[in-house]
Amino acid sequence: MIEAKAYQEYVKQSAPKTKMMSTLLKAFLTGGIICCTGQAVADIIKVIIPDMSKENIGAFVSITLVFLSALLTGIGVYDRIGRFGGAGSLIPITGFANAVVAPAMEYNREGVVFGICSKMFVIAGPVIVFGVVAGVIAGIIGLFI
Repeated sequence: MIEAKAYQEYVKQSAPKTKMMSTLLKAFLTGGIICCTGQAVADIIKVIIPDMSKENIGAFVSITLVFLSALLTGIGVYDRIGRFGGAGSLIPITGFANAVVAPAMEYNREGVVFGICSKMFVIAGPVIVFGVVAGVIAGIIGLFI
């Protein structure tokens, strides 16, 4: 049996070295481009429909980013973006859409009910549950404070 220190040393020697600065730069650029895309959509909407409220513009931007991320996942482009940008591609709304669409596509050959519907939220489901539970707990704490 390998001791803990020996195992840690083995992992340290055999694990690939990360180029931290280039990884951070790629994540920053990828996330920045996604956010700039959202801002561009908002600016275009402001020009086309000047009297639209900020809330409606925000909803439209969110819908557009979810659609684009689902489309790019469907045609296999979002995976390449994720490989390049790493965590930068996990901007909450686009990363969430990718986490829903990717398993649905992977299991679509098993049918609509047992494939797509049952596997669609394999990754995103726990995030939704945790978010709802954390929101309820925060609300209860806020109620008493």
